[in-house]
Amino acid sequence: MRRATDEGRDTRALEALESNVRIYSRVFPAIFSRARGSIMLTECGRKIIDFFSGAGALNYGHNNHEIKAAIVEYLDSDAVVHGLDMATTAKLEFLKAFDSIILQERDLQYRLQFTGPTGANAIEAALKLSRKVTGRKNVISFTRGYHGMSLGAIAASANHFYRVGSGVSLSGATFMPYDGYLGPDVDTAEYLRNMLLDKSSGVDCPAAILVETVQGEGGINVASKEWLRSIQAVAKDTGALFIVDDIQMGCGRTGEFFSFEFAGLSPDIVVMSKSLSGYGLPLSMLLVKEELDAWQPGEHTGTFRSNNLALVSATAAINIYWRDQTFSQGVHRTGELMRSRLEIIASEHGNGFSVRGRGMALGFDCQTAEIAEATTRKAFEKGLMIERCGPDDQVVKFLPALTIDHEILDQGLKIFDESLAETRKSGWRYNA
Repeated sequence: MRRATDEGRDTRALEALESNVRIYSRVFPAIFSRARGSIMLTECGRKIIDFFSGAGALNYGHNNHEIKAAIVEYLDSDAVVHGLDMATTAKLEFLKAFDSIILQERDLQYRLQFTGPTGANAIEAALKLSRKVTGRKNVISFTRGYHGMSLGAIAASANHFYRVGSGVSLSGATFMPYDGYLGPDVDTAEYLRNMLLDKSSGVDCPAAILVETVQGEGGINVASKEWLRSIQAVAKDTGALFIVDDIQMGCGRTGEFFSFEFAGLSPDIVVMSKSLSGYGLPLSMLLVKEELDAWQPGEHTGTFRSNNLALVSATAAINIYWRDQTFSQGVHRTGELMRSRLEIIASEHGNGFSVRGRGMALGFDCQTAEIAEATTRKAFEKGLMIERCGPDDQVVKFLPALTIDHEILDQGLKIFDESLAETRKSGWRYNA
């Protein structure tokens, strides 16, 4: 086992060699060597409970052994790993499994488009296709939304820090207030309807309305089923495509496989990535209604689309976890347990703290960035990896693996509670 001084030396070497753009090696200052399930190990032997899950890319935990077995078997057979968008056995098996187990069971019909390996590239494809189909340019996005870092995606994202970092003028998107943004008494869906139906509102008719059912980076802001249904209706009535960004909240994060299932929605396009591969491997795709699949061959392409190894792990994840409702029900139960525990913590600490979210995507609003930062920093020192989000990074985001053992979950929540208590004792206060 390496000593902490050795790890510190390696950390300094990393800092000297890697670009300033790095972020998580700053937030979680350690050299990680191994991981399994919801536990990560540093080089010097520290055990870290992971409530971060690769920013939502590891819904089934680190090195899930059942999924790993499918990967190892595929590699041992010398099957095709890289094949552009050629037909392979891996692709065929994934398409059949996704259609029969995921889509048909939910009475959904889509064509699958494999994009470049990032969620941002999938967003780019969705926006391009919407503009191609409708002949329009404008896209409606929402306050505090986040959709990726490439230019089209960031133009439809609200975060000022990321927008400024683009270095160019961003256009092509009009922002409207998300559910609850103007307070509980303002129906922002009706506001959007009025703006789009009024030819003198100054808002161009959109090619698409792009929405997250739960805003992850924006602060775990949750849209109601009524609001989402209204937004879908507005899209239909104005001839815009209705796009759901399910990059972080899909693949079971909110309980069901798709985050929009609870509202009975039928999006024109669904954008998926992150935990789609089931193993942290890069994989992104669109679900597109057949009548909207207007691409010419090769019109949106990429060298690493339909990564075969990721398709193998994705197929394994679907077969292991989604053949019946057992796993989904477990996610709901664990999510209710988490919410209950966090609400108790918020109540005991007072100071206006609150909890929000759906399923196993929960946010603890610390009201100030200072309290959230100090708490998450102390938590990491105590052995818990947890991230912040929200417009001022004032919300602690809970994204543990959906497969997390309840004993480990309990340990992590205790560390969070202790860290928050120590932060408050050290002098941080919130003045309501």
